[in-house]
Amino acid sequence: MSTENEGTAVPPAPSAPPVPVDTPAASVPPEQGVSPGADPMDPHQGTAPSQGPAYPQESGAAQGGAPTATLPPVPSGAPEAAGPAPEAGAWPPPPPATPSYASGGEGGSGDVWGSSYQQPAPKPKSGGRGGLVAAVLVAALVAGGVGGGIGYWAADRNDSSTDSTTVAASQSGGDLKRDPGTVATVAATALPSTVTIEAEGSNGEGGTGTGFVFDTQGHILTNNHVVAEAVDSGKLSATFSNGKKYEAEVVGHAQGYDVAVIKLKNAPNDLKPLPLGNSDKVAVGDSTIAIGAPFGLSNTVTTGIISAKNRPVASSDGSAQSKASYMSALQTDASINPGNSGGPLLDANGSVIGINSAIQSSSGGLGGTSQSGSIGLGFAIPINQAKTVAQQLIKTGKPVYPVIGASVSLEEGTGAKITEQGASGSDAVTPNGPAAKAGLKPGDVITKLDDRVIDSGPTLIGEIWTHQPGDTVKLTYTRDGKQQTAEVTLGQREGDS
Repeated sequence: MSTENEGTAVPPAPSAPPVPVDTPAASVPPEQGVSPGADPMDPHQGTAPSQGPAYPQESGAAQGGAPTATLPPVPSGAPEAAGPAPEAGAWPPPPPATPSYASGGEGGSGDVWGSSYQQPAPKPKSGGRGGLVAAVLVAALVAGGVGGGIGYWAADRNDSSTDSTTVAASQSGGDLKRDPGTVATVAATALPSTVTIEAEGSNGEGGTGTGFVFDTQGHILTNNHVVAEAVDSGKLSATFSNGKKYEAEVVGHAQGYDVAVIKLKNAPNDLKPLPLGNSDKVAVGDSTIAIGAPFGLSNTVTTGIISAKNRPVASSDGSAQSKASYMSALQTDASINPGNSGGPLLDANGSVIGINSAIQSSSGGLGGTSQSGSIGLGFAIPINQAKTVAQQLIKTGKPVYPVIGASVSLEEGTGAKITEQGASGSDAVTPNGPAAKAGLKPGDVITKLDDRVIDSGPTLIGEIWTHQPGDTVKLTYTRDGKQQTAEVTLGQREGDS
């Protein structure tokens, strides 16, 4: 994922799951909560945490310094080098706690629990990209200098010999055959089906993110925050690893889930969808491979492992108008940066197990900016959930959310407390709704959903959204200090508003 936005307001989850009211609690860094009475069913209310995962999107060139290299010493008597090795130039790049989106060049300008989504500077773009290219060139020149130095040293060691010896590529591994399952093999197969998405709003603002081929009809799966700017009268394009670029349009988007489906215009007939794995079968310690366009560097491959499962994550793009997204995420230490958002998280077999969506970012960012890179805490939407949402979006263009019909506090504590009053003075427990039918009342504190421990409102929302409307779940709650249980059949809400 990419960098995250911190300290911006984020509204509560859409009206479907419990209605968040207070400050969201999370398994990540503490975040600022919403004011009492916020309704999770109303995505327009609430505030985002000051720190936490954010959408990883790229907003500009990164800052830093290009690596330098030192040539090995030249043996005495060796001819003097033609000139000094080129100097490296400066590198110009650029709840729980609420994570930020991971798009940046992740299909956006920034992200959280991956990282926050940050919009790239409006066109025309100048300086940033040139600086980046310059830094890359300098690094390449330095590397060339190192190679030259080593080559000369080797030649000098043999200058007393009358015969020269060369090594064929086949002898040094140039024709290496890689076994199935190696990172190189998985990457070679997945890259042609992964795209870099460029989204631009009618105001000229936008970002870069990632997506991958979902089916042969031209549907591409990505994050909602990657394409959000282009939903209304914007421009959208997808570029494949071979350089071919296609215009695209948004088929459907689910802000609450942070999932979107776009479709290529004039899609080629040789599309190869990436195989979808089973995220429920993933185990902590399993190898992971992430593909994306961190800070606009398309076709970047990084590796890691599954660090944890079922991480409660509330993330947003950091804007004042943003609504929070909730997920029970896969955590990975594979390097995810802005621009990785929407890209595939693969297992060792090359099957998609998640959609890179957010990163936890250190405050301050690179060079004192609000955006920063990976610190090894990336979060992905489990593919089992994303697949169901995508199929619904392709079918109707609108998301469907399971709900219990109750407003819950977003404060972190010993559970998700049903508030005394809902948003705007509404009932905290919807009359004749799922929670009401199960006998739940304001003041009850939900501590478990089936076997999953619930420590906050956001955790409860994320867990509910892993289910489908009509599913029956067992809620464990406390009332007046006594523990009780109730069977709740989940209702549904259509759309994000």
